[in-house]
Amino acid sequence: MDLTTFLIVLTVISVFIFDFTNGFHDSADMVATAIASRAMRASTAIALVSFFTFLGPLLAGLAVADTVGTFVDIGDAQLRDAQALVIAALMAAVTYNLITWKFGLPSSSSNSLAGGLVGAGLFIVGEAHINWGVEALQHGELTGVMKVIAGLFASPFLGFIIGFIIMKLIFFVFRRFTMKIRPLFVISQYFSVSWLGFSHGANDAQKGMAIIGMMLLASHQTQSFSIPLWVILMCTTAITLGTMFGGWSIIKTLGFELYHVKLIHSVANQLGAALVNTLATTIGAPTSTTQVVTATLLGNGAAEKPSHVGWRRAGEIILGWLVNVPVSMGFGALYSYILIKILGVFS
Repeated sequence: MDLTTFLIVLTVISVFIFDFTNGFHDSADMVATAIASRAMRASTAIALVSFFTFLGPLLAGLAVADTVGTFVDIGDAQLRDAQALVIAALMAAVTYNLITWKFGLPSSSSNSLAGGLVGAGLFIVGEAHINWGVEALQHGELTGVMKVIAGLFASPFLGFIIGFIIMKLIFFVFRRFTMKIRPLFVISQYFSVSWLGFSHGANDAQKGMAIIGMMLLASHQTQSFSIPLWVILMCTTAITLGTMFGGWSIIKTLGFELYHVKLIHSVANQLGAALVNTLATTIGAPTSTTQVVTATLLGNGAAEKPSHVGWRRAGEIILGWLVNVPVSMGFGALYSYILIKILGVFS
């Protein structure tokens, strides 16, 4: 096996691990409120989310993969430089995922990957090869890094607003109903969990696909950025397996430490988060299911009793979001330096 083939195989394995940790993180976010509200058994919620997470990438198209895979131009880079860039970005994202999982913090795999790509891109190919999208934004178009930023940073804000509005609407529409309406919310929980799982798979799995697509282009296996069918199936499988295992420490954080979740909050949370994810996927903007679910839950709580929201814990989570990109950029640059040194020995 030559070095190029070895690096492709290494990238594929690393993407599998990244997507697994992504699903591992996000399954906790998606089922936390359903479990905390006691509307659904943990095993049932995980199984339902896993099934629809698997369907999402197969049916939703590849707009997000195109966005992530093309905002760093590696077409003119030297073979080893381009390969080092892709692997370094991936290693940065996996590193941040594992660190935050260890502390039970719902971090963003998407932010980690975007930060890793920018950090590795700046170190290896320079800022001129990064599609910042600033010029296009002046003409009213969202492309490149600006599109990524819009998806990753605007989506939590939108999630909070939508979560707040949906909660208020539910209170208004069902204000005269008694507890006899509970079975309706229990049934709707199955729909909302399924939609959230589908929207998660449709958006998040495409980021790993983008990395493999970039690696194939960097290694001259493809002439332009594209995603083969086997890549779609592999990434879908990896993120689904991660979803099935779940991150129980994160379930504890979201389900019990931010707000006292009841059935009505769970339904509102999942519907709001799924709506934000779906809107972002439609325009090809990457989102973080973790951030969207958490922000939507904060909106749900603020709509009912702001004083009962665990704002201190929420502040810790938001701080993790704010440092996510710069820390991942640092990891991306660090791993780039190490990989270039290592690959230079074999060149």
